[in-house]
Amino acid sequence: MKNNETLVQHLLDLLNGGNAHATFDQAVKDIPIAKAGERPAGIPYSPWELVEHIRIAQQDILKFSQDPDWVSPKWPDGYWPKSPGPAGVGEWRESLDAIRADLAEFEKLLHARAGELDKPFAWGDGQTLLREALLIADHNAYHVGQLVLVRRLLGIWPGE
Repeated sequence: MKNNETLVQHLLDLLNGGNAHATFDQAVKDIPIAKAGERPAGIPYSPWELVEHIRIAQQDILKFSQDPDWVSPKWPDGYWPKSPGPAGVGEWRESLDAIRADLAEFEKLLHARAGELDKPFAWGDGQTLLREALLIADHNAYHVGQLVLVRRLLGIWPGE
């Protein structure tokens, strides 16, 4: 895939969401810190748990895509926070900022390697940057949808 900036642009659009569903930023906008650790009845996740899971998984995919020596967290426990809520507003903001920063770094990686999106990494089991981009987009979209549902059930989705 030499000089495939059109595909890179489509991947960036997919990674940033919003074409068919809420974006990450829309899903987390104005969540009251008092509700960030609350799990709706019958739902096993709080907004914090979903946000942290997105952060951890996205960071893992980014680092795997950059570093052959990266060691992924242990599945499944290493991909979820230990508590249902953040320690405070600082930890909440740090997680949101890390998600945005890691996504921006992955986007730079896509631009830098636009001509080799389908080239398997020298490590792993045949993964490519294209596959990892699609994995981030798919994973994040799935959990953003869950986050919107959790907010609706908590009564903190805009307009409800």
